[in-house]
Amino acid sequence: MVTLNEVEKLALDLSDSQRAVLATHLLRSLPPVLQDEDEGIADALLRAADLDANPHIGISLEQLDRQIEHRRD
Repeated sequence: MVTLNEVEKLALDLSDSQRAVLATHLLRSLPPVLQDEDEGIADALLRAADLDANPHIGISLEQLDRQIEHRRD
């Protein structure tokens, strides 16, 4: 059986984007540990890991501003 230390060593040898994907999968596999009072920190951590793994899914501040303006119209 593989030990935690062996898994950690293998994980640290992955590229940044591969580690971000792995971290996202591992975090999603855990039961919720933070309560609703966490002000969305758990969700923000998952979203940050997703963005690290897939930078192309992000939008610029200008794109966000346009989307907000479009919704106001």
